[in-house]
Amino acid sequence: MAQQAYVTDTDNGGTRSERPHPGFRRLFSRPAAGRWGDGGVWRRGVLVAAAGVLLALVMLAHSRIPNAVGNLGSLTETFLPWLGLLVLVLLVLALVRRSVTALVAVLVPAVVWLTLFGGLLTDKTAPGGDLTVVTHNVNADNSDPSGTARDVAASGADVVALEELTAAAVPTYEKALASAYPHHAVVGTVGLWSKHPMTGVEDVDIKLGWKRAMRATVTTPAGQVAVYVAHLPSVRVKLEAGFTARQRDKSADALGEAIAGERLTRVVLLGDLNGTMNDRALNAVTSQMRSTQGAAGSGFGFSWPASFPMARIDQIMVKGVEPESSWTLPRTGSDHLPVAARVRVDTTAS
Repeated sequence: MAQQAYVTDTDNGGTRSERPHPGFRRLFSRPAAGRWGDGGVWRRGVLVAAAGVLLALVMLAHSRIPNAVGNLGSLTETFLPWLGLLVLVLLVLALVRRSVTALVAVLVPAVVWLTLFGGLLTDKTAPGGDLTVVTHNVNADNSDPSGTARDVAASGADVVALEELTAAAVPTYEKALASAYPHHAVVGTVGLWSKHPMTGVEDVDIKLGWKRAMRATVTTPAGQVAVYVAHLPSVRVKLEAGFTARQRDKSADALGEAIAGERLTRVVLLGDLNGTMNDRALNAVTSQMRSTQGAAGSGFGFSWPASFPMARIDQIMVKGVEPESSWTLPRTGSDHLPVAARVRVDTTAS
């Protein structure tokens, strides 16, 4: 407890009296930030209010943030959902400042965030579907490929796509998955395992100079599906260069062009795209396909890094088939989480 300071007065009768020091009264007589009932609640918190409006503008106009300098736009879009944490910070500051102006202003980015991502907070999963698919970046440095393969197979998926395969690890994955998946193909550093027959396996040129994408026709009981597997180039955040993603962007355009030319009407894309659905750089792909997580998932479905997932860069996307459910699988020996979805190939079925 603070100790009061006193001053001593001597009256004309020679008696002494003490009273609190006036500086002490000024310091402790009212809260530094003011009271909710005084007129200052509208004048205080101007900076917090301005920050709230700015945050709302960033979320609303993220597509207009230029990529010319360090791909700042794509970087913002990669972690766009996390801007919701800034809304909470501003709310706390508004309460600390006891500012009605700030509180009202903070409602603006809160509404914008809910408009953009509120739908992901609801459970859109549904029963049914006739094909379960899984994609997993297994990590080239994975120390337990056999365990990873067993974990993925335990999901019961009909089709499994693996990315970041090394030549040394491929035989291990082939052996571990052979009993559950009689059909498989590996092209470069990506592979596809299926319980159903596969034909038309071919490399997909994504302008890298080495093979990191493939296509195959999987003949399911409900009909043929063109399945693409892709591992787009990694992106980096560097102080001197910003968000470096030029090669990823070029490969995304090539992948989108290949999918646009697909002859089958039912298409499933599995892979590590090193980008989120919000990232404009993936527009060549995202503009023509649906994300199973957005359409039939529950939550954000973040897949990377596995230790503390912050972004959904591993994607399952479809066109011509109906997503019924989407989820992430438990962590394996990789730095990514496996991503799974169940889709309905026979869209005429009720």
